[in-house]
Amino acid sequence: MTAELVRGQNHPLTESRLEIRVSAGDPVVVGAALGGADGRVPDAGRVARPGSPRLPGVEVPAGVAAAQRLSVELDALPDAVHRVHVLLALPPGGRGPARFGATAAPFVALSGAGGDIASFTVTELEAETALVALELYRRQGAWRVRAVGQGYAGGLAELFRDLGVDRAAELAAVVEAEAAGSAAVLSASQPSAQHAGSGCRHAGSAVDWPAEPAVPEPAPSAAPQAVPAPETPSPAGPVDYRHPRRRATEPPQPAPAAPAARPGTPPEPVAGDAAGWTMEERLYNQVWGMFEDLARSTAAYRSAVGFAESRLEKELDRVLSDPATRIGPAADAAREEARAKHGGLVEQARAVLDRDLAQLTAEAEVVEHALPPALARWDSPVWHAYQAPLETPMALRLGDLHLPERRGLRIPMLVRLPLQRGLWVDCGRATGSGTDMADPAELRRLAMDCAVAHAARLLAVHPVGEFGVHVLDPAGSASAALAPLVEHGVLARPPAAGAQGVSAVLTELTRRVDLVQMAVRSGAADALPPDLDTAEQLLIVNDFPHGFDDRAVTQLRYLADEGPAVGVHLMMVADREDSCGFGPVLDPLWRSLLRITPVPDDHLADPWVRHAWTYEPSLAPAGSDVVRQVLWQVGQARRAYGL
Repeated sequence: MTAELVRGQNHPLTESRLEIRVSAGDPVVVGAALGGADGRVPDAGRVARPGSPRLPGVEVPAGVAAAQRLSVELDALPDAVHRVHVLLALPPGGRGPARFGATAAPFVALSGAGGDIASFTVTELEAETALVALELYRRQGAWRVRAVGQGYAGGLAELFRDLGVDRAAELAAVVEAEAAGSAAVLSASQPSAQHAGSGCRHAGSAVDWPAEPAVPEPAPSAAPQAVPAPETPSPAGPVDYRHPRRRATEPPQPAPAAPAARPGTPPEPVAGDAAGWTMEERLYNQVWGMFEDLARSTAAYRSAVGFAESRLEKELDRVLSDPATRIGPAADAAREEARAKHGGLVEQARAVLDRDLAQLTAEAEVVEHALPPALARWDSPVWHAYQAPLETPMALRLGDLHLPERRGLRIPMLVRLPLQRGLWVDCGRATGSGTDMADPAELRRLAMDCAVAHAARLLAVHPVGEFGVHVLDPAGSASAALAPLVEHGVLARPPAAGAQGVSAVLTELTRRVDLVQMAVRSGAADALPPDLDTAEQLLIVNDFPHGFDDRAVTQLRYLADEGPAVGVHLMMVADREDSCGFGPVLDPLWRSLLRITPVPDDHLADPWVRHAWTYEPSLAPAGSDVVRQVLWQVGQARRAYGL
């Protein structure tokens, strides 16, 4: 699974041969600087750039383009190299934007032989013209990648000075001249409309990654060749190793850009202005960026308030520590001055926070109206035009997140699909401060309504026949909440009741997991039984552990651990205290599930900035039939397909 890094986050690297893909809204220069243990780059000979693209273990593109790739061989790096800084810069000459804040946020993805490893979208850039995007560094013999995102308004000269390069300004001028020359060659050698996209290059020109690759046109000849013979690389220029029919990874169309803002006013928010190959991916990345911005702004505000309080305490202690000045007009004036400083600092911090929150609120409102069904609220108009999709979305909305500093600003809580872990709708008493509901029966009813809403969304956003839902309701206590699923025929089978029904469903799903695992490990997917349903499966469990014996509990734990990897997912609607009789046996089960609540609750911890986020479930508005209407359409589509 690809790690989506945020600024400052790191991730371990287990492969030596790596490829780094860079995608930006406009052409950029890509380079790499090799640093020592202290991170400093001793001289220009340790900087790979367009005019000198190859260094031991590193090769960067020799041209300027919006989509670039560079390769790194960690085992081939000199022993003195402990850091590899990946650099991006805008080419000079006025052929593109003058700053990164005027173009789409650069997107950097790191991959190895096994696929993508990590990705990072460099956001919050304004006047910067050069930046350090990523850093590969060696610590205790192991390599890791860190998302840096450090920009420099002073361009490459300031960047090289920060890295400790001698004669940084001269090196920056050389790199800018090389970039300008590459851009000029690229502009002069653009193919005509008749041959657009052919990917042909002049001998000796920089190899570039075309925006819209196409199959090269055959050269005219008297007799066509059935199989072209391998050719010896010409010494006149580098060899192009690209597959002629392999599509490039550059976005098919640029992300929408915000219109120019008037002086003194923030830019107007635009939905989908983040990096990504599709609008759905851009919106997903934009929502994630909004979450980061809110977390960072709130952390800065809380830190400023904490500093103001600490300063106030120190100044008051200093006044009170001297008995001669502890009382009297001078002491009172000192206290008032200290409190005034404290109030000024808090007021200033709050003004900055309010400014950031106002911008985020405006962006959230714009983005909310552009979200597709998988990411939209149930009250979104997009559900009124719902149609069964042809492809599985990349993510799913589980609810909203907000912080006490601005409760009205809600950030969608999105999880990637397919689900990597099960869900636990906790119908026990909420442990946070987001709710004061104490009626256990009402909590259980709301928890089941929440589970049905999540199941309905999962059914609606998957193509017909590619997602099935099973329900275990041993006591039949959730019949009212399950009515929409049953009435519209979207369940794989009627809800299983009693211990016998529980055992039958668990045995069938366990068998499916075993067979698919064996087929995947042996590479014999075509050997699966014809009656085996290979679609993604969701098992909703209500009133656990009622109706479960020891064997059923073991099977449930097995599904929670092994099921997600082969398409079997678990959704528990349970109160953990009801299963306390099993002791610590079930502790791994609860830890493996993502806990959500049927009512707002501040139980989600953010390990990045230590926030406690309040989670609010995604439910249909009171009195709305949108869930039933969507399930009716899902049922109609299933019947049309003979399911």
